[in-house]
Amino acid sequence: MSDIDEPSSGDGGAGRDAQDGAGASRRRSISRRSLVFGGLAVGGLAAIGGGAWAYREMRRSDGPDGTWVKLSPIVPQPRDAPRDASPAFEEPGDDSTVAVWAHADDDIIFANPHLSEVIASGATLRTIFITAGDAGRGLAYAQQREAGIRAAYDQMRGSTAPWETREIALLSGARVTRFVPSDEPRLSITVLRLPDGNLSAKGFPATGGAGLTQLINGTVPALAPIDDGPTLDAARLSDTVAELIHAGRPDRITTNIPHESAFARGDHPDHSCVGSLVRAVAPTAGVPAEAVTYYIGYPSKRQPVNVVGAPLDAKVDVYQVYAAQDPVVTCIDETACLAQPGFGQWLRRSYPKTEAELQLS
Repeated sequence: MSDIDEPSSGDGGAGRDAQDGAGASRRRSISRRSLVFGGLAVGGLAAIGGGAWAYREMRRSDGPDGTWVKLSPIVPQPRDAPRDASPAFEEPGDDSTVAVWAHADDDIIFANPHLSEVIASGATLRTIFITAGDAGRGLAYAQQREAGIRAAYDQMRGSTAPWETREIALLSGARVTRFVPSDEPRLSITVLRLPDGNLSAKGFPATGGAGLTQLINGTVPALAPIDDGPTLDAARLSDTVAELIHAGRPDRITTNIPHESAFARGDHPDHSCVGSLVRAVAPTAGVPAEAVTYYIGYPSKRQPVNVVGAPLDAKVDVYQVYAAQDPVVTCIDETACLAQPGFGQWLRRSYPKTEAELQLS
């Protein structure tokens, strides 16, 4: 998912603005409600310093691009003690997938219709969201997004039975929150709630101007989850991700495209960080490289449309159920959902890549 970012140099916006003078009055009529990109409504453009950029992005048919920032290699730390005793352990099921994503909605946007097929098949699915996707708006907004993703899973599984919630202290020292449907323990959603890193990879002022990129690059020593959980340094974060993967005993993993892939250029920096984390730690959690599938994020909009007809209708229905709980991307029907800049393009596409297909740089 995306966030409004500061303007970057050389984006070519000035030329587009010059050609668009006739539309100035129309631009002024754009409502605050419509100026959103997956996590931050613009309530006073001057406050974020990116007003002109936001207006230009609203006129682009294919949505935003994330800032490209060099990422340091991730080297997993060896563990002295086995992970088998993790409090996060979940009973293994048939055909188990552990899915690790940056934000709550990455899965329903980039990995559907496959996600719906996994749930419909009766397979076991353990989903993990690393950041809160809070966009600097606080825990209450992050919890709205979490409620939305649970509702989306209800739509896919065909049940509205309540979800049970519990806090888990991990062997790594991290604390996570886990949601499990009371009638379907083969499914679970676990959230770590680290701060959103923003499209700029600079974080948000409300959360200290830092996110996963700075943590992995060593420019900040640790990140604090927005729910006041224990702070995590880079080594502890890697250990946490490995512990959660191992606790799900997966046959396979799905996740975001890693930073080192050519398909990551223009993606949200949080997506790239999570993909790289998973790629680095999966072998230490007992999952071979060939069992990991990576889904292209923002750059999928440049691939041919490949979700159409009934699968597209079902995908948009799931997204609309999620969006009803996320006040900054709510859409009233399929047409409105598909008209959202960026989201409309991503919903019409889904591109998984194997390790061999990543085009590593």
